Amino acid sequence: MPLTTDIFNLYSSRRLSLLEKNRTDPGKYQRELFNYLIQSGQGSSFGKEHRFDSVRNIIDFQNNIPLRDYDAFEPYIERLRRGEDFVLWNSRVKWFAKSSGTSSSKSKFIPVTEESLNQCHFEGFKKMLASYMDSNPQSGLLEGKSLTLGGSAKIDEMGNGKSQTGDLSAILLRNSPSWVEIKRVPEKSIALMADFEDKIEKIAQLANSYDVTNFSGVPSWNLILINKILEYTGKKNLKEVWPNLELFMHGGINFDPYREIYKRLIPDPQMNYRENYNASEGYFGFQDDPSDESMLLLTNNGIYYEFIPMDMLVRALEGSYNSFETVESVKKGVNYALVISTNGGLWRYLVGDCIIFTSLKPHKFVISGRTQLYINAFGEELMISNAEKALARTCSICNAEVLNYTVAPLFMQEKGKGSHQWVMEFSRLPADLEEFANVLDESISLFNSDYEAKRQKNATMKRLTLTPVSRGVFYRWMRERGKLGGQNKVPRLSNDREYVEQLIDIESKGDLFNKGEEGV
Repeated sequence: MPLTTDIFNLYSSRRLSLLEKNRTDPGKYQRELFNYLIQSGQGSSFGKEHRFDSVRNIIDFQNNIPLRDYDAFEPYIERLRRGEDFVLWNSRVKWFAKSSGTSSSKSKFIPVTEESLNQCHFEGFKKMLASYMDSNPQSGLLEGKSLTLGGSAKIDEMGNGKSQTGDLSAILLRNSPSWVEIKRVPEKSIALMADFEDKIEKIAQLANSYDVTNFSGVPSWNLILINKILEYTGKKNLKEVWPNLELFMHGGINFDPYREIYKRLIPDPQMNYRENYNASEGYFGFQDDPSDESMLLLTNNGIYYEFIPMDMLVRALEGSYNSFETVESVKKGVNYALVISTNGGLWRYLVGDCIIFTSLKPHKFVISGRTQLYINAFGEELMISNAEKALARTCSICNAEVLNYTVAPLFMQEKGKGSHQWVMEFSRLPADLEEFANVLDESISLFNSDYEAKRQKNATMKRLTLTPVSRGVFYRWMRERGKLGGQNKVPRLSNDREYVEQLIDIESKGDLFNKGEEGV
């Protein structure tokens, strides 16, 4: 039977009830989930090694199990990838979500169990969809199709054929329920194509045959698809291609730098945008109110949360600080590193993301950056959240639009002073690049007191250097690195010059793209 709005509303009432309880008593759900995770993990090798049978409360848990990042977890994950069962959880692992990230390895391989797939990833999406439909009762979302720009997956070369690795999006597509497939485009044979460029080419060719009401994914990669669709169809904007389009569910990167570009490509004041936080490790939350940029933390979604104040993170990694906060003790306005234990078999795992709570009961938050995504070459401690706010302010003042950027230090010479170099790809150039650089420099000082102190009277840092590059340079750079697709992100802040030098080298060669191959 086709999925209609009435049928969906019938099945979503339970999820709406869960969401309301999630808002009013998140601690209750977290306590219940904690007990479930401990009981389920007892039979695993990890659970036996860390004496899960003796864990009675969160204090025991914190004392028995040290904080781990991916590098520390990797030996357990490699055992799973080689075919050993029940290493981290009490069920077999068939999938590993491959993603880039802040680890010493080239890629991270996050185990995805049946429980995390259904009770976390799919369940989070269903709750988000139920919330959207509840707040938009006149929506025609389910009368048309949902477009997903998926990744790809393959047999894990480390194992014995028992498991596969791939983008989280590919794992979700491979396992999507039948009611989703009825409403999704393109067909799996296209959505799971390994070659990203061939995939967007094929989707663009078929775009006119779809009635798309919603699409989802990383804003930068979807922008490439939109440009390709407009090139093929000859239309001026996406509403001319899909008149019933009403929702973009985005995540993975900050949407603010792309917001005005999307408004121009989808010129409809009724168009809806919802951010969701669905990482390889789990579905953590979503934006339930379009007037509030914060996301609702899902506390009944297979994930137990702990939070480390960022000023205590170094001590926590050294093992000298272990009394992390929970949802029952967190405070608003504090920058926390996110720690999770999940029904995918991750235990006290440092995700690498930082969040700040904007309200409690309901627990709503914004992503403030990465625990390792910052520049601190001269004591300036520039975090990604500061950089993004400063860039958004600068673009507004200077009437500019930025597709992509990355930042690296310009190190001090013998008698000189240091500074930052911003390599930037514009979709709309400012009238005056020097003025743009001045405003950006002032804006960073406005949002970051350490940077302001270093820049005061050019104390230890000079004004930043702006290096604009041609359209398509970032795309080519990502393609040459084998990093095309939604699970890959342009690294924004670096403490060395490797990425900046590579981009400048590509710009100097001048071998750019054809129309439509722009924006990452």
